[in-house]
Amino acid sequence: MAEENVQPETDYWNEAKTPLASLLFLLPWIAVYEFGVLALNRDDPDSVRNGADFWMRSLLTSAGAGQLLLPVLVIAILLSWHFLRRNPWHVRLETQVGMLAESLLLAIALVAFGQLHDFIFRTAAAADAEPVVTAMAGPVTRAISFVGAGVYEEVMFRLLLVPAAFFVFRLFEFPPKWAAIMAAISTSFLFALAHHVGPSADAFNLFTFSFRAAAGLFFASIFLLRGFGITVGCHAAYDLLVGVLLAT
Repeated sequence: MAEENVQPETDYWNEAKTPLASLLFLLPWIAVYEFGVLALNRDDPDSVRNGADFWMRSLLTSAGAGQLLLPVLVIAILLSWHFLRRNPWHVRLETQVGMLAESLLLAIALVAFGQLHDFIFRTAAAADAEPVVTAMAGPVTRAISFVGAGVYEEVMFRLLLVPAAFFVFRLFEFPPKWAAIMAAISTSFLFALAHHVGPSADAFNLFTFSFRAAAGLFFASIFLLRGFGITVGCHAAYDLLVGVLLAT
């Protein structure tokens, strides 16, 4: 019978993709970042903030809203998504642990891809790319900034822009599958380009741009297939692995 093929929401692979699971998984990352920013520099928190976070808070300030509204808006988006999906109001602890493990495994896979990418390029551009990770302040400051990148870059480029791009491609009558693929590709290039825009941007070179575009596509694919929470966890875990644990 048809009912026998329906996987219940309590199955890990389905539950991990739900907005409520993502929200509960996201809250510790937000808390660590927000409190870390204030603890590191209460007088000038913008000096510690991740770029995507700074841009979105600047937009809120320009609109007359307080900067502290940003994490509230992120929570409100996920709760609204939860209400629209009408998922159950419970998430198992095992699912949260599994999401962390899956995030780490995906981050390790991206590290391996980065090593392959570096081996393929193996040019002076690879050496020029090193300060992007290592030129920042001490390991605690780097760790806090990388957690913020995992949260707010994914909010901007995946949670907000991927659905918006999907909607635009659907307006041009792309089939849903192709609209999703085009949304993932287009936002991935925007993600890579954003790192080279602004007064504190990284100098452009093909090595860093191509890797970030590929990483953006990797994150977009996780977002579409595994949900927002695991995408944030993977991004933050990758940045922490490369920018803190493996940095020299």
